[in-house]
Amino acid sequence: MKGFITFFLTFVVIGAIAQTIQSPSGEVSLNFKLDNGNPVYSVSYKGKAVIKDSKLGVKLKDAEGLTSGFKIESAKDRKENSSWQPVLGEVATIANNYHELAIMLVQEKGDRRLNLIFRVFDEGVAFRYDFPKQQNLNYFIVSEEVTQFNLTADHKTFWIPGDFDSQEYVYNETKFSQIDTDKLNLNNGIALKSIGGKYAVQSPLQMKTDNGLYLNIFEAATVNYPVMHLTADVKNFGLTSLLVPNAIGDKAYLQTPCVSPWRTIMVSDDARDIVGSKMILNLNEPSKIDDTSWIKPMKYVGIWWEMHIGKSTWDYAGSQNAQNAATKDLIPSGKHGATTANTKHYIDFAAKHGFDGVLVEGWNVGWEDWFGNWKEEVFDFVTPYPDFDIKAVTDYAKSKGVKMIMHHETSGSVANYERRLDRAFENMIQFGYPAVKSGYVGRIIPRGEFHDGQTMVNHFNFVARRAADYKLMVNSHESSRPTGYSRTYPNYIAAEAARGNEFNGWSSGNPPMHETILPFTRLLGGPMDYTPGIFEIKMNVYDPKKTEQVHTTLAKQLALYVTMYSPLQMAADLPENYEKHLDAFQFIKDVAADWQDSKYLEAEPGDYLTVVRKAKNSEKWFLGAITDENARATTLALNFLPKGQKFKAIIYEDGKDADWQKNPKSYNIRTIEVTWKSKIKLALAPGGGAAISFEPMK
Repeated sequence: MKGFITFFLTFVVIGAIAQTIQSPSGEVSLNFKLDNGNPVYSVSYKGKAVIKDSKLGVKLKDAEGLTSGFKIESAKDRKENSSWQPVLGEVATIANNYHELAIMLVQEKGDRRLNLIFRVFDEGVAFRYDFPKQQNLNYFIVSEEVTQFNLTADHKTFWIPGDFDSQEYVYNETKFSQIDTDKLNLNNGIALKSIGGKYAVQSPLQMKTDNGLYLNIFEAATVNYPVMHLTADVKNFGLTSLLVPNAIGDKAYLQTPCVSPWRTIMVSDDARDIVGSKMILNLNEPSKIDDTSWIKPMKYVGIWWEMHIGKSTWDYAGSQNAQNAATKDLIPSGKHGATTANTKHYIDFAAKHGFDGVLVEGWNVGWEDWFGNWKEEVFDFVTPYPDFDIKAVTDYAKSKGVKMIMHHETSGSVANYERRLDRAFENMIQFGYPAVKSGYVGRIIPRGEFHDGQTMVNHFNFVARRAADYKLMVNSHESSRPTGYSRTYPNYIAAEAARGNEFNGWSSGNPPMHETILPFTRLLGGPMDYTPGIFEIKMNVYDPKKTEQVHTTLAKQLALYVTMYSPLQMAADLPENYEKHLDAFQFIKDVAADWQDSKYLEAEPGDYLTVVRKAKNSEKWFLGAITDENARATTLALNFLPKGQKFKAIIYEDGKDADWQKNPKSYNIRTIEVTWKSKIKLALAPGGGAAISFEPMK
């Protein structure tokens, strides 16, 4: 630990009704009080209210709730100023600087205790419920929290429905008072919907006030607890926690001593402070993996996009009925993508262009009836289809210096996956797969559980922990959204848990503003496997009847490798589409996936984002700039570059006639010489972007 400073001040509070704690800068302030025995907090920023008086507490099943009748028994004040080094990340060192106030409450009726832990950072506030070991509270069931976030006005809000099974929604940009899930067009490509109510929304919830404050409500360190959604009081501008239930309606089964996840409120008058915050990571426990040398960033290609565009299929036979009547053997349809020959083609492409890995989906038996049947046992995760020779593929990849990435689709049958998990991981070890992409499409088994309930949160975290025992990296899709657990288990290298690029291939797609919002929401909790890099924008290239398309320009697809942080980055398009644009493809080959430093130069949720990053163990910098559906001109100062050094800036930008709808593939590449004193003018097309690589000149 660097620069570690900490101290405790312990005192007994007699008759005190309020406590106040400020951030290290003094700009963020939290006030706590008991209002007739009810815990209440409020938050202010630079002297102005951000969160008005809001209640705290936890309701219990079959017992009186921990919500009222409290007295303050004691309090502890602590300060910390330290730093730590993530294994992979946007920066090489993360500062962890906060002031903490711990309030020890006693509920006189029943003699039960509840501690409230508050931490105030320069970018916001976090608090959690701490249930100490005690005689009168041992095993207990949480039926709900009464955690409130009472806002000061009708803010602009970026929201998606509070769906217990999916986050794969397009964001709505409305006033807070206009939140209403009943008014949404839900014909958006999402197969399973479990929306928690007319006014249910998901966190992270990004807002902007009329006077220019940026406000974000989220959570951190969700461990052994359900995901927190929020119920909006649209008339009074308030939010209340909405915990995801299990199959019988309970929220969490706990035993003291234990803690809840952190509830977080970020606030700033500069949007860059929100999008660049590491508060969520700081609130998680340090890495529990001693030797992390095997956890490495990866850039990969794979047999994936060709299924989404209909060129090939995941399944081998086309349907479960395509069988030889005598032998019951599957009859091949001829469209199966995961063949040995096709995989070797991708391996050749990866080796030629310097990619680390190749993902293959649809390699294993079971895809003929995997979806929609709520079937207990679909996949065994070890048996390949007849046309996929796993040993031959492994040997060929090894000869080319390429790693294979395993794919485990569970079809939602989590019970089946857990039964077979060790055999599946042993199979990966046998054939030299360092990473697995897991999938959870469909209704969960055990039946009645939701993707965001306590059972599934525990499952996703367990898979990461068990994978660490085998020194394997995990990239989960259709999981609950991350809340910083990648700090504790850095082999949890990435997740999807939001509406990814794939929706552009076969649905209404992702509007141009989508990628400008995700860094303010989903990415606050951890890296996202967004699968960028689609060069063939319009799907009618594959079928003249198709009207779907990617809602960006080609240049913006390049910029996403910088703006959408992940140490696991896919060049998602087909090899033949990259071969047509090798000059633009060069940026994907060059861009790093692990960073020494990151600086957010411009940011406005829903509108635009510009970030520059320095590659780890390199002097190269990479910049990504993106916009929404509106064209944008900007001038960027390059004062982030080191003084006294000249750089070659290779600029990949929208062509003069580029437009995400009319002419998305128009791009231009130019090279100029720059220094730290230089400025670069960029013109982003509607739905467009720009990517720049800065290479030091000798």
